[in-house]
Amino acid sequence: METAVTKTGTEDKIWGGGNEPLKVSYGKMMMWFFILSDALTFSGFLAAYGFSRFKFINSWPIADEVFNHFPFLHGVDAPMYYVALMTFILIFSSVTMVLAVDAGHHMKQKKVILYMFLTIIGGFIFVGSQAWEWKNFIKGEYGALETKGGQILQFVDTDGHRVALKDIAIVNTHNERVQHENKNGVWYDKEKVLPAFSVEEIKAGFSKNKDLLLRTQILTEKGAKTILTREESLKRLNGDVIGIVEGANMVHNEYGNPLFANFFFFITGFHGFHVFSGVIINIIIFINVILGTYEKRKNYEMVEKVGLYWHFVDLVWVFVFTFFYLV
Repeated sequence: METAVTKTGTEDKIWGGGNEPLKVSYGKMMMWFFILSDALTFSGFLAAYGFSRFKFINSWPIADEVFNHFPFLHGVDAPMYYVALMTFILIFSSVTMVLAVDAGHHMKQKKVILYMFLTIIGGFIFVGSQAWEWKNFIKGEYGALETKGGQILQFVDTDGHRVALKDIAIVNTHNERVQHENKNGVWYDKEKVLPAFSVEEIKAGFSKNKDLLLRTQILTEKGAKTILTREESLKRLNGDVIGIVEGANMVHNEYGNPLFANFFFFITGFHGFHVFSGVIINIIIFINVILGTYEKRKNYEMVEKVGLYWHFVDLVWVFVFTFFYLV
C-alpha cells in the first residue's frame, strides 16, 4: 500500500509526485475548498434576501432613495453614485492583485510590493467607505413616522420631494419630554434614544403647512411610493401613528420594511468582514514580500493563494451590488 508520506533526500514531502489533484498544490486546493464553501454561504444569504424581497415586493424600500449620499456633498441627491465608486475601487484592487500575482510568477519583487500596496490601499478605502455608508444609513436624513401596524409614513412636498422632520416640527418649549424607561415604557421596553421631536410637534407643524403630504411605503404599479392626498394625510396622521423613526436599526427603519435593514447590516457586514480579513492577510503577505521570504523560497505561491481569496470577495461584492442595490 502506497504511503502518503515519501522520503526525498532529507526532506519529508506530503502530497507529492504525480498524485496532486488538478495539478495544484495542497495550499491552493484548500483555498479553493474554502472559497467553494463560502460561496455557498453567500448564496444562501442572497437567496434569503431574494425570497424576503419577493414576499414584500409592494413595500420594499427603493435603493436609489436610500443610498443617495456622497461625501462632502450634503443635500445633493446622488443616487448610487458612491456605491458605484466603492465597487469600482474594489474591482480595481482586484486588477492590481492580478498584476501582483503575475509579477510574482516572474520573480519581480519590487513590482509585487507595488501592486500589493495598491491592493491594500483599495481594500482600506472600500472598508472605510462601507463604514461611512453604515453611518449614514443608521443616522438617517429625513426621519419618518411609524404606525401601529409597523407601516412607515414619510413626508413629502407637493412636488414629491422628501421633507425632513426638523423642517416640519413646531417645537413646544413648555412641554418637557420624558424618556421611557423599563418601568413606564410600552411593554416594559426602554426607550434607548429620545427622538429629536415628539409626534405632537410633528402634527402641529404638518397641520399649519398645507404644502405637506404623507407618503406610504406601498409601491404603485410604476414602482413609486404612494403619495396620499392632503385629506388622507391628515386622517392618517391623526389615526394610528405611534412614534417617530430616525434612521435605521434592527427593529425600526425609516426607509420602509425593517427586513431591508436586517439584510443590509447582515450581508454587507459579513462581506465587509471578509474584505477586512483579506486586507489583514494581504498586509502579512506584503511584509513577507518586503522581507524577501518568497524570494528565498523561489516562488510567490502565497501571493497567488491570497489573490484567489481577494478575487473571491470582489466577485461576491458584484453579486451583492447587483441583488441589493441595482435590482
